[in-house]
Amino acid sequence: MRTRTLMTGMIALPLNAVLFGVALTTVLAIPALEPWREVILPVVIVTAAALTIPLSWKLAPRLRVRSAYYPRLFRKPHDRKSKGNRGASGA
Repeated sequence: MRTRTLMTGMIALPLNAVLFGVALTTVLAIPALEPWREVILPVVIVTAAALTIPLSWKLAPRLRVRSAYYPRLFRKPHDRKSKGNRGASGA
């Protein structure tokens, strides 16, 4: 499997929970929507589920660590030593 597909799968459940939670809180916090809650809540559930995969697919590449952003993280072990510091022996 591709890394992006695996990351999409890992991101999908938390993202779905956040989308559903925000939408549900919004619907329950607005008193004017009380008469239509029986209709709106299933719409919230379906909308959150429908938006989960496309949003997590877009979000997955942005969460990967890139060497351009963290150049020191991907150095080889011999590159991590500074050229002026040769240790206590001086050799």
